[in-house]
Order: sequence, then C-alpha cells, then structure tokens
Amino acid sequence: MLEKSDSEQIAKRVDGEEFTNETKGIAIPTDHINGFYMRPGLYRNFGVVVTPGGVSFTVHSRKASSIQLALFKPNASEPYVLIPFPENYRIGNVHSMIVFGLDIETFEYAYLVDGPYNPKKGLIFDATRYLLDPYAKAITGQKLYVDQKKNRKGYRALVSINDFDWGNQRSPMISMGDLIIYEIHVRGFTKDTSSGVQAPGTFSGLAEKIPYLKELGINAVELMPIFEFDEISDRLVEGKGLADYWGYNTVGFFAPHTSYIHDKGINRTGDDLKELIRKLHENNIEVILDVVFNHTAEGNEEGPFLSFKGFDNAVYYMLPPDGKYYNFSGCGNTFNCNHPIVQNLIMDCLRYWVTEYRVDGFRFDLASILGRDQNGEPMCHPPLLRNLAFDPILAHVKLIAEAWDAGGLYQVGKFSSHNRWSEWNGKYRDDLRRFLKGDTGMAHIVAERISGSHDLYDPVRRGHEASVNFITCHDGFTLRDLFAYNQKHNEANGWNNMDGENNNNSWSCGVEGDTDDPDIQALRNRMARNACTILLASQGTPLLLAGDEFGRSQGGNNNPYCQDNEISWLNWKLLEENRNLFEFFKKMIALRKKHQVLRNSKLPASCGLPASSKHGTEPWYLDPAPETSFLGVMLASRNAQDSQDEIAYVGVNSHWMSQIIRLPDLPSGLFWKLAVDTGLPSGQDCETQMDKMKKVGPTMELQPRSVILLFAAESCTTDPEIEQAFHVQER
Repeated sequence: MLEKSDSEQIAKRVDGEEFTNETKGIAIPTDHINGFYMRPGLYRNFGVVVTPGGVSFTVHSRKASSIQLALFKPNASEPYVLIPFPENYRIGNVHSMIVFGLDIETFEYAYLVDGPYNPKKGLIFDATRYLLDPYAKAITGQKLYVDQKKNRKGYRALVSINDFDWGNQRSPMISMGDLIIYEIHVRGFTKDTSSGVQAPGTFSGLAEKIPYLKELGINAVELMPIFEFDEISDRLVEGKGLADYWGYNTVGFFAPHTSYIHDKGINRTGDDLKELIRKLHENNIEVILDVVFNHTAEGNEEGPFLSFKGFDNAVYYMLPPDGKYYNFSGCGNTFNCNHPIVQNLIMDCLRYWVTEYRVDGFRFDLASILGRDQNGEPMCHPPLLRNLAFDPILAHVKLIAEAWDAGGLYQVGKFSSHNRWSEWNGKYRDDLRRFLKGDTGMAHIVAERISGSHDLYDPVRRGHEASVNFITCHDGFTLRDLFAYNQKHNEANGWNNMDGENNNNSWSCGVEGDTDDPDIQALRNRMARNACTILLASQGTPLLLAGDEFGRSQGGNNNPYCQDNEISWLNWKLLEENRNLFEFFKKMIALRKKHQVLRNSKLPASCGLPASSKHGTEPWYLDPAPETSFLGVMLASRNAQDSQDEIAYVGVNSHWMSQIIRLPDLPSGLFWKLAVDTGLPSGQDCETQMDKMKKVGPTMELQPRSVILLFAAESCTTDPEIEQAFHVQER
C-alpha cells in the first residue's frame, strides 16, 4: 500500500521536484483530480491491480460517454470521493487510471457510468446507479442492501490480496473415468448442528468433513455455485423469509461467495476457499465448480441494476428487437455468451479460477445456452465452446456440460465436444428411474445406459468418459424421496406447489411420505441400494448427491432452491440411523475402484468377450417384449495393470416377483462369484473381498426388485476354441 511519505514524494514530483532514487519504481503521476494524483493505468488488466505507489482501475464499455470511480469508506452509504476518468485516459473502449495514495484496506469501490438511454435499443445507461466492477475479485455489502425500486445498493468491490502460497502442490489429475463425483452445497453440507463442525455452513466447515469424504471413497467434489451470488429474497411464506439458497443467481464471476467465509468480516484473500482446495488436493480429492454463465442476478427489465446492465446492457445480454430480454435460462435474462466481449470475460474468469484457486474442473449450468448466438439461435460451431476446449491454461481441467436449457434446447449426446466435453447424462437418470420403478419397455435402453450409452456417445470418438451418470442431483428428489413420494411437495416454496419438475419418475413404494411400516421401509432401502449398485457399476463417470448415502430427505420437496433451512441442510444424525446404507455405498465405491472393468477400461479383453453384452433370463438374448423386467449386462476388459482380463455381470430384476436366470458361461476354469445381492438383508448384501465372495451359477433366483453384481473369479483363457464358442453363443 502507499504510505503517507510516498504521497508526499508523489506530490513533490508533480510540483516539479527531481525524481530521486528513493522514489524509483513508482510511476510518475500526470494529473491531479479531486485531491488525488493519477496517471493512465494498465489497459490490458481489467479490474484492479496494485502497482508501486497506487492502484490501477480498468473497465470497458462500448457506448459509455463517461465513467466515474466512486470510493467508499467501509459500509458507508455514499462515496467520499468521485474521480472521473479523464477522456485522454481512454483507449478504444477501455478506461484505465492509476490512483495514487490509496490504502487498499480502507476503501471499497464502484462505478458510475453515463451514456445514451434508449431502452428499445437496449441502451439503459444511468449515471445515478453505482455499478459493481465486472472483474471484481472480492465483493462486499450483501447484508447492507436496501431495495429501492429494484435498485439494490451495496454491491461494492474490494482490492483483493492474492498472496496464498501453494508451494509445489499439484492437482491429483485423476482421469474422468476414475472419478467418483459428489455434489455438495457448501452451506447445506455442514450448516445443521448435527454436522458437529466448528465452522458450520462455510468452506472451513466443509474442510472439517474431508475425513468423512475419504472414508466414503469420494475423489471429486462438485460444489454448487460459489461465485458471489444474490441470496437476498423479499418473499415471505407463512411469515418466513426465503432465500436464493442454491446460488444460481450470479452477481460477480471472479469472487467467492462472502457468506461461505468463516470470518464474516472483510474477505480480500479468498484464503478460506484456497485452504479448502489445498486440503482436498492433499487428500487426493479434486474440485469441480458448478458455474453459471447462462444468466445473472440482474433478471429482466423489472430486475435489479447491479453491474452488466449499466456497463453494456446490449452487449452482455441477448435482447430481442423490443430491447427487453430473451429468457432461455428461465431466470429473466440470458447472458450473451458468444459475443466477443462476453467470451473474453468468461475465458478470463475460468483461467483465473484455475490459476488463482487451482480448481480441477467446471460443470456448466444450462450449458446449451453457451452455444446460442446473440439472437438465441443454436450455432453449429459455437466459438466459446471451441475456445474453452483448446485453451492452453484449461487444457487439463474437466469440462462438463448440463446439455440443455430452459428454452427447450436439449443436446444430451450432441453437445459440441471437440473431444473435450463430458455431459450430465439426463437420459441415464430418466431411463434408470423408470426401469427401477417398474415401467415397461425399458429393458433394452437401460442395458444401453449401463453399458456406456453408446447410442448417445460414440465409444471410439468420445468414449465412456463423455457420460456423467446420475440418478439424483440437487435439482429434484433425493434418493430417499425418489422412493417415498409419487408427487412433489413444494408447498413451502410459496408457489402453490406449481414450481419444480412434475415428471419425476418416482415411486412411493405404497405410502406417500414417511411410514412406520417395516416392509415398506425395507423396500425403500432396497430400492436405494439398487440405484447405488447400478450407478456405480455403469460405464461412465458416476455422480452422487451428498447425503443420499445415509438416507437424506427433503420431505418431498424437489425444488428447494429457496430453503436455507432444515429442508435442505443435511441431517447428520441419519448417518448413524442408516449406517448399513452408508456402509453399502462405501463398499460399492470400493468395488468400483478395485475393478477396472467397472471403470471404462480402454483395453479389450483378450478372451474374445465383447466389452459389453446384453442378456435376459437366458444368456445372450434380451427379449425385446415391453414386459421384459429383467436385464443383464456383462462387461469384459483388461485390468488396470494389463495383466489379466476382468469380467463382471450386472443383473436387474425390476419385477415385484422373483425371477430365475441363467448366467452366461465363462471360459474354462472360471466361475462366477457374488459381490452384491440387494435381495439379501441390509448389511449382508455386499462383499468387497474376492476370496470371501460366494460362488454361484449356473442359475440364480433373483428376489423381487433386486440387483446383483458378479465377478469372474480368475483371468480368462485365450483358448481359440473357447473364444469361438462365445462368438457362437453371442450370435
């Protein structure tokens, strides 16, 4: 920071004093405005940069006629000084100046931007509104908001301090196919008192739970939005205030959310989050951020005026001819992602999070919007997606698309990949849910989903790693609620139960909601274990919803975006109440990690068995009849050491009656061993050690609504006669 003596030296130099050795390295001011010395700044560095003797402020606007820097004392409602950018400090559309004599710990800043006002052309400049720096690295003021005609005052930027020492730490660099992704809401994961952490609801609180993540077997966390977002809501339901809890309401793309910091004071460093990421990496756990570039918290023409609207409304948002807002996001506006200016901001943002916070990947919310042009039309070769795929700094990070949007563009299996992108496989979720609850006509397509969704993802060009498989996520029922409710129960959200998805493909198992019936409770537990087994035995990358492993419930609410309370917070008491379910999840994760055949091996089996094959109650034939309620999928590949073949078999009985099946014959000298049978009592249903697994075959009786997982006990032979026999059986 600039000390008083430095200010005096600068003042002397401006008044004509000689430049001395003591002041060497401090840029020479050229102007004196409103009590501050200044000079042109760092035009290529948007946002703020601390320089010797001063702070460089750089912003851009295509149509602005003038811009003023507003400096505030902490928490003050009005600035203590306004400093206009001199006209000769503008190069192109970029305004930049170094202001000398500032102590970065004693001020907050915002901008006033003036320009033409013609709403029908998307021009809505208003020099009376304080605007947040689009490149702000630290943000304050959320709790000080005053809502006055949708103009929330209080968003201001701070000069960030980036001096965290990462040492020689590197990312775990786990391949996509080896990940076990665990979706977490930072606050909800530890906010409840039952979490037992010292810093509930924060980055630090999550760090306290790393031993739990390791015990479960998680090696990647996907954090729901942590960019600074607007969580303030004016809505009341039955006298209770609601919040924009999930975080899909971005205010600033470069700053971590202030409420997730343990120390609720000024957050200039982001060190809480950096420390969390460092600890996760030390424990071989990667960090994926759920990022929201499809819209912002500014909403439509009725929404607040916070930042982008005031700098360049017609650049940052997709606008129809009437100057209002296209709404492909379902949230009031749509970010104009393929405009060159917006592309640059998004690229700068992601590079910043990779270099400054060392994150390992990004999941893009409503990613289909990233492929629309300024008129909302889908593009054949979206430049943003291409640039993301080939950017050198982003070369090794995971890029995961939620390949649909609220405007009806559904691109699962068709997202512009450049062989870099993976996708949330929404069809996997929907198809598995339907088959598990007993819908007809689903056996063949579910066998395809377990085998890697080759109907969606070319196994040669894109591979299994393109598919992120999930059955539950933040958006929808939890796993427990999926088998406890036929209908959503979102009354607490205040929309008369009209919000949230209606097509849940759920099943209450006979009673809507909680029940004391032990048979229904056992069935629900078995259905959860069925889902877990299939998910973790499917080709692709599995994603688990935090808390599903111990029976977390949201009371049937499938859209708790506004519930910053016990509806959304994890109740850790359930961990002990449902310990057997937790142990089952833990064992299934261990089995997936132990057996390469479940994790997308790229090496074919040497015994001639295909990488995946479909089976019915008789091997090598899956009946296409709609009423088919049993399916088997056999997987075969080399192990991780390329020393022997591995063969696995997943069998699923979705019928309410038991079924007898015949298992596929194995090459000579091999036999099937039973690793999982969810038809057995909870706690006796999963074995991870091959020498303790029970030998089974050639026939088995599967209990109603149950799943089995088998492994061949030894490596298979390369005998040509046996290989030919399997080809004959397959035909």
